[in-house]
Amino acid sequence: MTVLSFLSRSFSASAFFIQNGGSARQGRIFLAERRSNTATVHRSRCLCSSSSSSFFSSRSSSSPISPLGSSIKSHSSSSSPFSTVPASLLAMSSPSSSSSTSFSLRREDSSSFSSSSRPFSDRGCMCPRASVLSGSSSSPCLSCSIEDSSSFSSCTSKRSHERKEARSFSSSVPPGTPEFVYKKVFDSPTTIDVPYKRIDDLSNMIKMIDVPDWDKPLLYVSGDLISSLTKRAFEDISFYLRSSHLASLRRIFDDPEASENDRFVALTLLKNANIAAGRVYPGCQDTGTAIVLGKKGSNVLTKGDDEKAIFKGVYDAYTRNNLRYSQVAPKDMFTEANTKTNLPAQVDILSSSSPEKSQCYELLFIAKGGGSANKTFFYQQTKALLNPTALYSFLEKNIKTIGTSACPPYHLAIVIGGLSAEQTLKTVKLASCRYLDGLPTHGDNVDCYAFRDLDWEEKVLKMTRELGIGAQFGGKYFCHDVRVVRLPRHGASCPLGIGVSCSADRQVLAKITPDGVFMEQLELNPARFLPDVDEEYLQKAGGKRKAVKEREEEEEGRKEEEERDEGEGESVKIDLNMPMKDILKELSKYKTATRLSLTGTMVVARDIAHAKLLERLETEGDLPDYIKKHPIYYAGPAKTPEGCVSGSFGPTTAGRMDVYVDRFMQKGGSMITLAKGNRSKAVLNACKKYGGFYLGSIGGPAAILGRDCIKKVEVLEYPELGMEAIWKIEVQDFPAFIVMDDKGHDLYSKWLG
Repeated sequence: MTVLSFLSRSFSASAFFIQNGGSARQGRIFLAERRSNTATVHRSRCLCSSSSSSFFSSRSSSSPISPLGSSIKSHSSSSSPFSTVPASLLAMSSPSSSSSTSFSLRREDSSSFSSSSRPFSDRGCMCPRASVLSGSSSSPCLSCSIEDSSSFSSCTSKRSHERKEARSFSSSVPPGTPEFVYKKVFDSPTTIDVPYKRIDDLSNMIKMIDVPDWDKPLLYVSGDLISSLTKRAFEDISFYLRSSHLASLRRIFDDPEASENDRFVALTLLKNANIAAGRVYPGCQDTGTAIVLGKKGSNVLTKGDDEKAIFKGVYDAYTRNNLRYSQVAPKDMFTEANTKTNLPAQVDILSSSSPEKSQCYELLFIAKGGGSANKTFFYQQTKALLNPTALYSFLEKNIKTIGTSACPPYHLAIVIGGLSAEQTLKTVKLASCRYLDGLPTHGDNVDCYAFRDLDWEEKVLKMTRELGIGAQFGGKYFCHDVRVVRLPRHGASCPLGIGVSCSADRQVLAKITPDGVFMEQLELNPARFLPDVDEEYLQKAGGKRKAVKEREEEEEGRKEEEERDEGEGESVKIDLNMPMKDILKELSKYKTATRLSLTGTMVVARDIAHAKLLERLETEGDLPDYIKKHPIYYAGPAKTPEGCVSGSFGPTTAGRMDVYVDRFMQKGGSMITLAKGNRSKAVLNACKKYGGFYLGSIGGPAAILGRDCIKKVEVLEYPELGMEAIWKIEVQDFPAFIVMDDKGHDLYSKWLG
């Protein structure tokens, strides 16, 4: 509502009739805005003042308006938020020798008005800024102390000048301020060589649209094209890996400094990649949350349904392939249900500001499993962290806490700085995908603020190789590589993020341009990275190297039991069909790190199943017999391919079930558990107290386990839980390692504490 409209509704013409020396302007309202085209009146207290210039005047100390009292009612029948306005807040004064007048409104806090100090005294004031509605004029205005109403012109000029200075905005830049320069936070001045392949059938779906008086034709991308590309991307990353990742695994195997357990894990993961490349068994049973990052150029046209189209592509990929549905949606605060489609996906579509890519739609597709996602950490630190000694100590301490639950060797990402917590963590994820490899490598550059610190990448990589954790069971290769990114930050904050991409290193780049649809070429023939050896050779070589090592230690007098790789060498065969007490007795003969080959029956149960078993224990006082008779494998399978016994069936993170172990062992259950990763001291204490064992399975090779090691699968209980059901499986030559034993020994304690 404009000021004029407000006044016209609030006052009758007679109410505004003011004697003005018999001039022709009787009763006129002079309304003007000096600084804006409109004025908005708020329900809060408003002050009609001459702060900018005068409104209208009353030469008489008395006013015909004064009988209206302290408030003025609206005469409008329409509903208005301005129906009641405190009249004591309206100040009216005569213009000083000017025919043009203006009106301004300013908000005042009612608490600032007191009986003794208020700019418009209710006692009456000769100052023309006193309320003409108050009917009093005996006292001067306390804000300017004018004693004579004839002085109002100078007062008005003075106050107008002061108000102008107070309300004006500066148009000048303070001396010493740098000139404006647009500098991105992220940019990639260095081009990364990505091996793209053209997808011909999808390229035929592209349309170019000419627009009159537009600089370039528009690239039209349909929803069907986006859906088809999304489906193909998530299918590919479920079965294939990047060549660079596989080459790194081969380097681990070839490194003479690698431990035998490192080499065994690397060989197993290479074999797993070969099985997955058959497009029947996905490389990992946790086929992940679908994450998509898009950057759309200014000349790319869609119907605006990009997210919906991506969701449809995710739906098609997961429902039409042997992939697992991992997403659960809440029904209320505590009740959840599997969506049975792996939806929803996480989708972020950004606008690209690059002129060179105005006709380009770039996409990054990520399948992020729960194990690696859970090993994303955020720390809010201070400037005190930003020195070499403090930073190195902090990273060494906290990198250890990642442990082995997320399936190393890792692609480790560290981000120091960030304008917000979410920027820091998003950068962690992108850096772990090597998406930011094109960043500058120093901070003093004109392209962007973010940069990679190559010196610290090398320093941290060296640190991880000296930790001793290795590729899950001791050794050198905790990480494939490291990315360290430095970001700007708020002076009061120093955020730091750490995260990983695991052995299931699943990302793929794609782009849609006028030349076609292109997707990053993943490795279709991982067999070329396999060494010309088999597991038997590896076991024999490990045994020989172990013997040589022991002889050298004896000769040098440095043979210390706790520092030996006790378990390296040939696998020990364990019959799981023996009674539980006999299995425990057999395992008790061997030390931690001993490699095992398991054959027999196991029960599969994970998070929800354990929660249900605990409910039964609390209500019935006991556990089912199958929990007592068989080892418990923490896992959840992917869908079973047609004609196969099992789908991909790798282990899940052991630590999530730690809370159940002691209570179950008290009742004779969970005496032997099998999963991936390190566990808490509570589990170690329970194993020592009750004579139990925790066996570690290799995290990552779900395809090889599902195809070669699992011979029979059946549901025992809770089929409605899908992959969270309780299963009974028969295994043959299932690989595992002793991690915690009945004597209180923990394989990881010497590295993780």
